[in-house]
Amino acid sequence: METLIPNGKEVARAPKKRLAEKGFNFQFITHTYTTKKGLTYFFCYEYGYLSIEHDYCLLVSRDKYDDIS
Repeated sequence: METLIPNGKEVARAPKKRLAEKGFNFQFITHTYTTKKGLTYFFCYEYGYLSIEHDYCLLVSRDKYDDIS
């Protein structure tokens, strides 16, 4: 996921297919984070994703974890 978040950016959007092509295993997660709005982010160490529309994921870094709402 790290390579899909551009330098200087806090979040990015990427198709699930692209993550799979990069070797990401959606079955391996280290923890989850549920926002106040009830959205669940799935993390693999310091990077996480939220499944969004049209088979895309919103990618985030754990550094931005507290800003997710």
